[in-house]
Formats: sequence, structure tokens, C-alpha cells
Amino acid sequence: MQKTSKALLGLATAFVMSSALPNLAKADELTLCWAAWDPANALVELSKDFTAKTGTQMKFEFVPWTSYADRFLNELNSHGKLCDLIIGDSQWIGGSAENGHYVKLNDFFDKEGIKMDDFVPATVVGYSEWPKNTPNYWALPAMGDVVGWTYRKDWFEKPELQKEFKAKYGHDLAAPKTYDELKHIAEFFQKREIDGKTVYGASIYTERGSEGITMGVTNVLYDWGFQYDNPKKPYEMEGFVNSDDAVKGLEFYKSLYDCCTPPGSSNVYMVESADAFKSGQVAMQMNFAFTWPGLYKDEKVGGDRIGFFPNPAEKAHFAQLGGQGISVVSYSDKREAALSYIKWFAQPEVQAKWWELGGFSCLNSVVNAPDFAKSQPYAQAFLDSMAIVKDFWAEPSYASLLQAMQKRVHNYVVAGNGTAKEALDGLVKDWSDIFKDDGKI
Repeated sequence: MQKTSKALLGLATAFVMSSALPNLAKADELTLCWAAWDPANALVELSKDFTAKTGTQMKFEFVPWTSYADRFLNELNSHGKLCDLIIGDSQWIGGSAENGHYVKLNDFFDKEGIKMDDFVPATVVGYSEWPKNTPNYWALPAMGDVVGWTYRKDWFEKPELQKEFKAKYGHDLAAPKTYDELKHIAEFFQKREIDGKTVYGASIYTERGSEGITMGVTNVLYDWGFQYDNPKKPYEMEGFVNSDDAVKGLEFYKSLYDCCTPPGSSNVYMVESADAFKSGQVAMQMNFAFTWPGLYKDEKVGGDRIGFFPNPAEKAHFAQLGGQGISVVSYSDKREAALSYIKWFAQPEVQAKWWELGGFSCLNSVVNAPDFAKSQPYAQAFLDSMAIVKDFWAEPSYASLLQAMQKRVHNYVVAGNGTAKEALDGLVKDWSDIFKDDGKI
């Protein structure tokens, strides 16, 4: 990490020292809204440099993930002035663009020489563009994130367990490449005694209230062949959302929940999954990459005890995109100063420090630096994961679409109601009704 950061910082030092961002618009104070999590703390530290260069004080409004969407979507929908800048979830981009919540950034980017080609392509599509795959930009990629996995490397490396596992399953006890391998590992560790403690196979997302189980199950559904709609006919979902392969994928996710999770796993999301891993309960845990720096530093399970791997493959190979872009709220009275913050944040040396502090930069010059993959133990897994991302709907009706999937999937996977086919058939009906109301069908 030090080599990467110093190399990138060195490239820009002379420029920064001579120019010191002379054209940045100033305001006494800007308020940035985001979720309350470790990267937000890193951004507070990073933003001290912005204040030092401009004199603009930064105020932060951070709320827990469980209320993040409700809190800030209500703020945007009410045309509130709390947030000058917002780091909004990727799925908000459609609604925020079409409803006028975000300032369109194309002219600003052109004026300041900020090029979207300088950012990881998947993050531009996921965080910045609406409509998707068009050059219409409403955010700057800010925080790359993706669902991946951690595992207890120290347990996997125990010779007696390696021998027993190989004899039983015919392949090595190692970071899994496929979901079949992952399930073998989860079964192997379920209710096994390790160092005098009963442990379990895996922690996976099951949370019902916000977005948890959707952000978990999609990793499996994508790999089995689930598609949101017909690639040749938008919003035609029959046979794509509920295809035979998608049904098998949903059945697999339920089987993993039933066989191999710890007791009390019916409402697990990011915090609960990380806690299960940190407490030594599980051999593997599904979670967004933002959790990796903190887990690696953990005194009990970090360091040489932890390993990282991208979402496994099956028929296809994808991972659920997380992360966010940073936008200027159109209702702010401090637009020019807010744009100046984005100009500052986009600089290569700032992006290098962002990664160093624990943020996940989306800038190509950072993630493609020669030493990046070795800069942190989780850097290669992050790169591999970001290369296979796929995202949930980013439509203006995203919240309704999400709520429908949360209900259908949780009722089947956790509550055990009905069949996978019935759950996905019901989801097609729910989503079709939403898009009919929107005039899309």
C-alpha cells in the first residue's frame, strides 16, 4: 500500500504544490450525507485536506444502513436542503436523475477535464449513468464495493482437516472456485469442533427489512442464470426472472441457509455477518468488501488467520455490485462549492490517499497501479470481484422493486413458505405490476 500510494502521490505533488486548487469555489460549510460505516470515517479524515486547501468546513450526516435509504430518499423526495453532497446508493441513480434530485454533471466534467474513461467502467455504469449505458452522468464514482467472501485461513490450513476433507470430497480444502465447492466446505465445518468450540459453515445474508437477502441471493441467482429481463426486450421478465435455472439457484441458496448457517441466522446483513466471523462462529462469511480492512485488522481473526475470495462461479460468474457515487443535490444553495469538492475528490493523489485510508477507489490509475494487487491482502480479491459485477434494478421505482424481492425471497428461503418456483413466479407478477404502473409495460 505504501509503495502504491507514494508512487501515485509523487506523480502529482509538484502540480498540487504549485496550483493548490486555485479555482475551487468556497463556502463556509458543506454537508455531506452518507451511511454510517468505516469508509465514512475514512472520508472524514480525507476531507480534512479539502478544508485545509479551501477553508470550507465539512459537516457530515451519517445514518445507519438500516435507515439510510428511508432517511435520505425522504430527504430528496421532500426537496430538503440538509445535504449539499450525497453519496447515494447505486440503485438510486435512476429515480434521482428522473426526479431532478441530482445535478447533471456532464458540463462540469467537461469544463474541469474529468473523464469517465479514467474510472473503472463497471463503476461508471453502476454509479454514474442514467439511462444506463449512455453518457449521461449524475455522480462521480466514489466508493467501489462488491459482495465477496472471507474465510478462516488458519482452519483451512490445519493438516488433519485438509486430509479429512480431501478424502471426503475429492478436492482440496481451499478457497472455493464454485458454489458446489463452497457448500462442501460449509457442510464440512457445520457443527464441527475447532479449538474446543462448536463452529458453523457460513454466514449469508438473510435480512428482511431493508435490502439484505436480495444483496445476498442475487450472487447465487446470477451464477445460475437469473436475468432481470429479456436482453432483447426490456421489461419482459417471464422466463428470465423465473427460468428453470433461476429456480435452481434460489433452491441452492435455501439449501445453504438450511444446512450450514449458525443458529439465529434469520435476519443477517452486513453487521451480523461480520460479527459472526469476528466471534469465531463461522468458517466463511458473505459480505461487502468494505468490511475487509477492519476484519483484516481484527486481533482475533485477522492477519494470517483470514483469507479473501471473490464470489464463486457456477454456470456463470457474477457478483452483486455494491458501492456508491457522489452527487451534488440540486436543492443545495451551495452548488458551486459542492462541485468544487467533487473536483478535489477526483484528483489522482486524493484517490490514492482514499485507498490508503480504507476507502475503495474507482480510479483506474489507483487500481491499475503496478503494486495495487499486493498493496493489501484483500486487494486482489477486490480486483477480481469488481471484474464480475452485476447490479439490481436502478429504475425510479427501485424501492418498490426491492421490497417485492425482499418479501418473496425471505418468505421462501427463511420462512420456508411455498416453493422457489412460486416465489419467482410471484416476483414476476409483482415487478410486472410495478412497471405497468410506471408505464414501462
